[in-house]
Order: sequence, then C-alpha cells, then structure tokens
Amino acid sequence: MASVLRAVKKPRMISTTSAMKEEFTKHVDYLNELNDKRERVVKASRDVTMNSKKVIFQVHRANKDNKEEVLLKAEKDLAATTEQYMSRLVKELQGTDFWKLRRAYSFGVQEYVEAATFCRFCRKGSLLGLNEINSTLAPLSDQNDEPLQINALDYLLGLADLTGELMRLAIGRISDGEVDYAQRIRRFVQDIYRELTLLAPMMDDNAEMKKKMETMLQSVMKIENACYSVHVRGSEYIPLLGTNEVDYSFMGLTDFDS
Repeated sequence: MASVLRAVKKPRMISTTSAMKEEFTKHVDYLNELNDKRERVVKASRDVTMNSKKVIFQVHRANKDNKEEVLLKAEKDLAATTEQYMSRLVKELQGTDFWKLRRAYSFGVQEYVEAATFCRFCRKGSLLGLNEINSTLAPLSDQNDEPLQINALDYLLGLADLTGELMRLAIGRISDGEVDYAQRIRRFVQDIYRELTLLAPMMDDNAEMKKKMETMLQSVMKIENACYSVHVRGSEYIPLLGTNEVDYSFMGLTDFDS
C-alpha cells in the first residue's frame, strides 16, 4: 500500500508568478491607490468647506457703511480658497473618473458654489453661472489632463443652499432699514425657487435635492413674510429702524407684487 501511495504523483502547485496572481496584484494596487486618493480628497474637501464658510460669514458682515471693504476682503478670501484648496482638489481628481469619488468631495464643492454665488449676488445682484465657475477652475488643471468640472447637480445643490444665506441676509437688511434691498433679495430667491421647481421633477430619485427644495421653500416663505410685515405695518416698523421720518414709497403695490 505504501509503495502505491509513493507511486501517486503529487499535484503540481500553481506557480506563484501565475497570470492570475499578477492580475489580482494589479487590482489590489488600484484599490489601495484609490482609497489613498479618497482620503486626500476628503481632506481637501473639508478644507474647501471650512474656508468657503469663512467667506460666507465675511459677506454677512457687510452693511451700507462698510460694504465695499468687506466684499473686497471676501472676494480675496474666495480667490485664496480657489488657489490653495480647490486647486488641491482639482489636482487630485484631474485625469481620473471623478464620478467614482463624487461622494468624497461633493459637500465641499456645494459649499464652494454657495460662497461664490453669494459673493456675486452681493457684488452685482446677479447669479454666477456654472460655466463661469468651471472656467475659473480650468486653469488649475494640467493641459494634458481632463479638468475637473463641477457637475450640474452639485451646482444646483449649492444654489439651493444659497437661498438660505440670502434669507438671513434679507432679514438682516430689514432690521437695518434697507427694505428695498430686502425686496431685491426676495425677488431673486423667488426666481431661483421657481426655476428649480421646474427641474425638481427630473430629480425625484435624489433625496438630497428633495430635502433641499423643502428647506428652500421655507426660506422663500420667511423672506416673503418679513417683507409683507414691513409692507403692511410700515408706519410701525420704520421708526423702530432708526428714523422718525415715515417713507411709504417702498410700499407701492406694483413693486411688491412684481
């Protein structure tokens, strides 16, 4: 029996340098590199978020007495955020399929969009478009690589967050007596909400957008209620805002209903 067992050939072991192992090694290296890149992207996104919030806080400090000075400082901070932190994000994601890592950097990009559009509105009273933002980021990429482009969804989500900051700005302007400026904000926010409600049905499967649309509606209603209160009870509000002269010119029905 022993002689028979000795005569049986042992099965040949698969070579450690087989093609299968080499293929698995490639996948392991790819996944390790992707995980390392994800960690760096998350860190860069956090830095973008933190510095974008600083820009937003800076803009809120502006009033009719220091507006130019504060806005210049906010714009410089936004430019620094672009050059120092967004550039890191762009370099990490350029030339790669950045959709794979979108969840790692989406929140930072949305905050950046919010800060950039907030600065533009307070400076010019207009909306900063997606193409204009992407044109700002394009020079940060190497010419030979595909540049990072902020996608439409992240732009719209950032725009939805913008309405919350505009609501706070409008309430503050009413408290400072700048009723006309609050009315401009009201019309601007209403326009954004109206346009986004046309797009919302196309994004029914996006829970994040659905939630932000609900929050946006609350912001619109708060601005409308504040403006309506001043409109209806203007003779009571104006003396409280620092003047004894009652000016009813802002209460024209045509202007309010436009």
